[in-house]
Amino acid sequence: MRAYTPKDNVQAKAYYTDRFYVSPQVPRHDVSSDEVFAADLETISSKFTVNESYIEVGQMVVYINASDIYGVLELVRDELSYTQLTEMSAIDWLAKDNTFEIFYQMLSMTKRKRIRIKYSIQNGQAVDSVNKLFRSADWSEREMFDMFGIEANNHPFMKRILMPYDWQGHPLLKTYPLQGDEFAAWYEVDKIYGKEARDIIGPEIRDTANIDRYDSERFARLGFEQPKGTKITGDEEPTVQTYQEDGGVFLITKFDKDASKIVDDPQR
Repeated sequence: MRAYTPKDNVQAKAYYTDRFYVSPQVPRHDVSSDEVFAADLETISSKFTVNESYIEVGQMVVYINASDIYGVLELVRDELSYTQLTEMSAIDWLAKDNTFEIFYQMLSMTKRKRIRIKYSIQNGQAVDSVNKLFRSADWSEREMFDMFGIEANNHPFMKRILMPYDWQGHPLLKTYPLQGDEFAAWYEVDKIYGKEARDIIGPEIRDTANIDRYDSERFARLGFEQPKGTKITGDEEPTVQTYQEDGGVFLITKFDKDASKIVDDPQR
């Protein structure tokens, strides 16, 4: 059995970027600066509690209570003409205050306006499904559960949608290792061959940025492609790039990279 390498501190060693970095905010404007948004906000606040509201990047953002989400979305759909739920998901603020921020992106084709409904929930708290209001919420709520672990109450099929049903962990959490945890490294090996084959096969490489130019088994020798299983010495000649297979195509001139010309004149 291959020795286990602890990955408790893998988050601190993420080499792509600082995954807890919070980018500077764009300017926010008062809702009263837009007549359409001002009227929409007045309608919402007349029936539900609005905790905060502003205009950001041309769209209105409204913070409500989590328990009001179904009623608010029904209101903006039926009375304010925001008939499309184009996106919904969560934002991981667990490192900050152990909460998730849930958002719903709404579009009105008649008004040509967008509003974003938001609220916060505690870690481990479920949300109310809005699948009965918008069918587009079906897969979005499943994806939110799959990626963040947030369940939607009254959803007709609250199962994973991207990862296998028996997957452990939620990949879009900021604490989830970028290259996958120990479970991810051995998932397919254990599933297909059994744990007894770990030492023979080795862990899966889940780093999408990793390229081994001497790996002919995984066909990753970019520019030095070789048949599978070829013994690699490191002295191979670079692969000549061609635009057609050997013999070319009948009645078509064979293209060659060296004979190609780059047209940089936009007027041609």
